[in-house]
Amino acid sequence: MCTVTFIPVKDKFFITSNRDEKILRKPALPPKAYTFGIATIIYPKDADAGGTWIAMHENGNAVVLLNGGFEKHIPAPSYKKSRGIVLLEVINAPSPLTRFHEISLSNIEPFTLVLLDDNNLYECRWDGDIKHAKELNNTKAHIWSSVTLYDKAIIQKREQWFIEWINTNPAPSMQDILHFHLFAGDGDDHNDLRMNRNNKMLTVSATGMEISNEKAIMHYLDLNNDKLYKQELRFSSSLAV
Repeated sequence: MCTVTFIPVKDKFFITSNRDEKILRKPALPPKAYTFGIATIIYPKDADAGGTWIAMHENGNAVVLLNGGFEKHIPAPSYKKSRGIVLLEVINAPSPLTRFHEISLSNIEPFTLVLLDDNNLYECRWDGDIKHAKELNNTKAHIWSSVTLYDKAIIQKREQWFIEWINTNPAPSMQDILHFHLFAGDGDDHNDLRMNRNNKMLTVSATGMEISNEKAIMHYLDLNNDKLYKQELRFSSSLAV
């Protein structure tokens, strides 16, 4: 859950995430629809903890998670629950931003959420002590890299790759964005967007959410078996925010 981009194109939002994980972690389950009360949420499921790092709700909201807050932290021996479970609790609320402010995060590992709530874009961070939330310009493109894997110099380098790419591709398709997430970089396997650190930590999937006024499509590329999955979610007018 370590590289995320947000790109507005005409009447759509694209939110895309590369998942970088330890090779020993169980492969995730491909995205499918899950029912939470009367609501439907589509997400790929983490096979170890049962949560997720990216999800879209039938009310039009969407969220993606990155590990870490503002700085690299030393993990505690154990935590109350996984960050992927917290993500589901946040996105299942009528107002995910309000839920983020209200939910108890005591003994939860630091994380960052990129949150689309009622078509407004927010960056929500938990640094282990304090919650931080700010609204971002949803008419501009943004990129995030996890502070647990990338230092400030590498994060800035990745931002420059993104700026150069978006300047030459101002209206990319989902396929264009996935291509960027798979091939952007300078040949450094440790820090390219599709990374591989000695086959111990590597990019295992790329997931894109294509969000329009009436529906969202999740594109999930499992890099372990080179298979692309798609799930479509039409928004419910009764649940629309």
